[in-house]
Amino acid sequence: MKMIKAVIFDLDGTLLNRDASVLKFVENQYDRLNRGLSHISKEIYISRFIELDCRGYVWKDKVYQQMVDEFRITYLTWEMLLNDYITEFHHSCVPFPNLIALFEDLKKESIQLGLITNGKGQFQMDNIGALGIDSFFDTILISEYEGMKKPNPQIFLKGLNQLNVLTNESVYVGDHPENDVKGAENVGMVGIWKRDLAWGDVKAQYVIDDLKELPLIIRELG
Repeated sequence: MKMIKAVIFDLDGTLLNRDASVLKFVENQYDRLNRGLSHISKEIYISRFIELDCRGYVWKDKVYQQMVDEFRITYLTWEMLLNDYITEFHHSCVPFPNLIALFEDLKKESIQLGLITNGKGQFQMDNIGALGIDSFFDTILISEYEGMKKPNPQIFLKGLNQLNVLTNESVYVGDHPENDVKGAENVGMVGIWKRDLAWGDVKAQYVIDDLKELPLIIRELG
């Protein structure tokens, strides 16, 4: 194994605590738009959004269309709710612990950092900015901008090419067993799974529960 020269990350569920962020956002949205939502209890509004959202795998146009229909929301359109989501979500971004400290440590070791995430371009850039981590990255690839998404091997290879590192000089860290871990392994990178209990027991060469565990694995690989 060569020395590890680059670490590439997923965003949602890996650096961004998406579950906590969504909960915070939906609570704020209900309060902010209460005039049009007051006929629904806050708890029911929040729980139904989280259910329909399917942890981010259903885009919000479908979520809000369903909610407007189910809850007979008349004062607000689904487009208004969606626009509120797009423009306001980044104010509710919650990072996982030890995020900035990890990036500072990796940079001190002269390790390049990249980010490859599926999602909408400007929306994800706003969230990256809200976490205060955009300046750490040497490359950022977002599926909407790239016209391809994980686990397509080409998006991983493009990131490695931009960092000018070989596949066996790099690791990829993500929470999705197929899109992240297998996707990275399929191009020859080391896939590191950031454990997410929703996926059950995932077979991965390396597993972390906290970002602070990552430098130890990188030293071991190097």
